[in-house]
Amino acid sequence: MQFTAQQLGLLLNGTVEGDPSVPVNQLAKIEEAKSGSLSFLANPKYEQYLYTTGASIVIVNNDQVLSEPVEATLIRVENAYSAITILLEMYNTLKLDKSGIEQPSFIHPSAQLGKNVYVGAFAYIGPNVKIGDNTKIYPHTYIADDVMIGDNVTFFAGVKVYFDCKIGNNVIIHSGTIIGADGFGFAPVGDGTYSKISQIGNVVIEDDVEIGSNTTIDRATMGSTIIRKGVKLDNLIQVAHNVEIMANTVVAAQSGISGSTKIGENCIIGGQVGIVGHISIAKGSQIQAQSGVSRTLADEGKRWMGSPAMPYSNHMRSQIVISRLPELEKKVNELEKIIAELKKDVH
Repeated sequence: MQFTAQQLGLLLNGTVEGDPSVPVNQLAKIEEAKSGSLSFLANPKYEQYLYTTGASIVIVNNDQVLSEPVEATLIRVENAYSAITILLEMYNTLKLDKSGIEQPSFIHPSAQLGKNVYVGAFAYIGPNVKIGDNTKIYPHTYIADDVMIGDNVTFFAGVKVYFDCKIGNNVIIHSGTIIGADGFGFAPVGDGTYSKISQIGNVVIEDDVEIGSNTTIDRATMGSTIIRKGVKLDNLIQVAHNVEIMANTVVAAQSGISGSTKIGENCIIGGQVGIVGHISIAKGSQIQAQSGVSRTLADEGKRWMGSPAMPYSNHMRSQIVISRLPELEKKVNELEKIIAELKKDVH
């Protein structure tokens, strides 16, 4: 794909300074760019590279003042960061523009596919599956019986979706993720063994959700495990059975959410957070990385940190005290020696 400065200027509603016919065919960081590359400058810390970059075109803000001559053609826009975001999205859309049914793949005769659906090689689509328009199913994806999938959904290679699960519109699920595996349900038996509890529920994923690679979302024992609209889940996350994550909450990598926990909307959960089962996390909560949540967090909009999790400010004060423990130990030892000497003098 190749574009000229003039074409990009029209697309971004920008002003071209330099050669409008100069072409670019790749995107690059301003400090690493070479001829034929398009780059941008949004952070003043990188201004030095504007005068040394090998990029053919650089997108800059309208108010960017030049202190030295610039060899690259400039495109001045209202907001350089927003402009490059538009181009990245356009590039990604073109890169992932696939269509048609590749062979070998299996699509059950009872499955219903919408318009402009892509099915990659070695994909399996089971009985009574319904897939909406403009959805892309990449190779080695498994979609089991009675799954419902909306419009503009992307399943990257190797996604597995178990039976009866429901997925909304504009959802992206990255490679290796498993939706609807059995929840961790076992009942202890008198002889010390465990009996499996059948997991007969499903997983419901609403619109505009994105799920990273190798994340697992377990089906409910009964009812549904629910991921609400706009939720973003990172890679390597465990969501257990009957969990409900409310709208626009984000969860970073390697976090684990135990069964039947309810997480409010607009929460931010850092990496490697562990959350026990059967509790609630209030709306707008922010849980710092590596925290352990062992009880309900009922106060909205608060920050939490530590294991067990405590209010952020309390944890920070505790860390200051902990850092002073060697000094305090030394003082205690000195005081013990003084007390011991005093006792000798008394006797």
